[in-house]
Amino acid sequence: MKNALLIISLMLSSSLMIAQQRMTPELLWKVQRLSVMGLDKEGSTIYIQVKTPNIEENNFDSKFYKIPVTGGELIEIKKEDAATTDKNVSPDGKFKLFHKEVHIEDIKGTDIYKDLEKSDAYVFTDLDIRHWDTWQDGSYNHLFYKTTATDDDTGTDIMPNEPHHTPQRPFGGDEDYIWSPDSKSIYYVSKKLKGKAYATSTNTDIYKYNLESKTTENITEDNKGYDTNPAFSSTGALAWLQMKTEGYEADKNDIVVLHNGVKQNLTNRWDGTVNSFLWSNDGNSLFFTAPVDGTIQIFKVNYPGKKRIAPLVEQLSEGQFDVTSIIAQKDNTLFVTRTDMNHAAEIYSFNIKDKSFKELTNINKELYNGIALPKVEKRYVTTTDGKQMLVWVILPPNFDASKKYPTLLYAQGGPQSALSQFYSYRWNFQLMASQGYIIVAPNRRGMPGHGVEWNEAISKDWGGQVMDDYLSAIDDLAKEPYVDNDRLGAIGASYGGYSVFYLAGIHNKRFKTFISHDGVFDTRTMYGTTEELFFVNHDFGGPYWDKNNKTAQKVYNEFNPITKVSEWDTPILIIQGGKDFRVPIEQSLSAYQAAQLLGIKSKLVYFPEENHWVLTPQNALVWQREFFKWLKETL
Repeated sequence: MKNALLIISLMLSSSLMIAQQRMTPELLWKVQRLSVMGLDKEGSTIYIQVKTPNIEENNFDSKFYKIPVTGGELIEIKKEDAATTDKNVSPDGKFKLFHKEVHIEDIKGTDIYKDLEKSDAYVFTDLDIRHWDTWQDGSYNHLFYKTTATDDDTGTDIMPNEPHHTPQRPFGGDEDYIWSPDSKSIYYVSKKLKGKAYATSTNTDIYKYNLESKTTENITEDNKGYDTNPAFSSTGALAWLQMKTEGYEADKNDIVVLHNGVKQNLTNRWDGTVNSFLWSNDGNSLFFTAPVDGTIQIFKVNYPGKKRIAPLVEQLSEGQFDVTSIIAQKDNTLFVTRTDMNHAAEIYSFNIKDKSFKELTNINKELYNGIALPKVEKRYVTTTDGKQMLVWVILPPNFDASKKYPTLLYAQGGPQSALSQFYSYRWNFQLMASQGYIIVAPNRRGMPGHGVEWNEAISKDWGGQVMDDYLSAIDDLAKEPYVDNDRLGAIGASYGGYSVFYLAGIHNKRFKTFISHDGVFDTRTMYGTTEELFFVNHDFGGPYWDKNNKTAQKVYNEFNPITKVSEWDTPILIIQGGKDFRVPIEQSLSAYQAAQLLGIKSKLVYFPEENHWVLTPQNALVWQREFFKWLKETL
């Protein structure tokens, strides 16, 4: 009997130990990553791809599954057995769309001088010389169509000899082109600008190409900002996403519909910005996702057609999570993907009538069941100008309010990207909290989800009110008895990295350590080297050499972190990707060199083959290990 009790005791102790395991960098890089391939024609089966990091091979292994829309067990299949509907096949079944690179211009030395085959030179006479992580080599993404009976890729190029991209670079895919319902036309997205105009504009348009006449019509010529994501309803109405302001990449994103020659903006009176949308099956409304109050939720807007009534926007879902995509509708059910700060993406069904969710997949259940999860709290802080600011506070697993914890202020990038319930494989709050840190993540000025005015407030004011917002957040949390005020740090990437560099010069000894990844250190050299000039033209107010532009000069002087380096006195870890052309390498190198020459404890972690992100498994683990090693040393 005693032996039996001992065995039971050991079993309970063992299960408790398993439950108390915490997230580690190694465990994070065992989390499986789900993406949706699509549904079958009947809408009864969802096909998914699951990627698993392969640390040894430094890549990802993929498996493919199907699952009934009603839920159930995942059934493994071969990729070619995924019977998803193919949007690239014309409705009449005769043609198929595809894209490939086409060589248009001679820019590389080997193209200009055929006898110099070992040359690696590039010769430029205009801008648009590189984008994201790739140099312009004279090739462009072009859209083709071919008969479905043809197996090869020698179809018809719909814009031959044009130096324009479809899909857009760097992130466009086949969402940038669709068939018309009658199969007679192709609608596609392209920014038909070149050189300096391409680098300084966001004027992406939607074009209609007629197969019979071989002619192209620009259907969004009147709009000078982004026009993207065209999609037809079941009744033949065309919808797309539109930003009005040329050169403003984070402008309010609206849903516009064109039908029978009548164009309507359905969301222009709604104080928010749309992420993505899906037509309802009956064509009478559209479902869309949008940031709101630190989350991303499902909304619905009706399409009134020719009726003289104002469209009504309605929020359908609510909760502490992000709805990251709407996959499809079947009857009164939407199929979506959803994340929160403790869980990677899974597929859910959403009942439109009773507003309830049902989890359909749980591919990481075993991993998450074996670890203690942090607690995520929503807090509101009064800013220096009397506003109420949402702040996410992530507490370590098994949090004990009677103890004191080191605390990290997280500065979000963008600068206008939502700080919501996202799940990152780099800036992972679950992982950070599991290492014993409290995370303070403010929805400071510049965050979508709190109205257009709040979102726009950061442009041309990078070092202004937003810095007070950061300090308001950390100062408010510092009043709590469980926050160790002698062990505060600030961390962030991109604009968040800029924030770290800037705070390092103004923090008045609040922080004991800093971490900046791919951050803007000198706004002047940022203007001179970044590849999307429209961004700095809008957010900085113009070029640094315009001495009469007081707004811009404030950004290049008062709001420039490099001008405050003499006040630096705190250890700093600086991380940089060699292929980051958005915030290029001289930013981090200049900051590191300054810290070293000032005699400040500092470290540079450099990833030659990574871009603005760190994507390969082994480099990601180096990133995580150096991140926490630095915090252990300095905090």
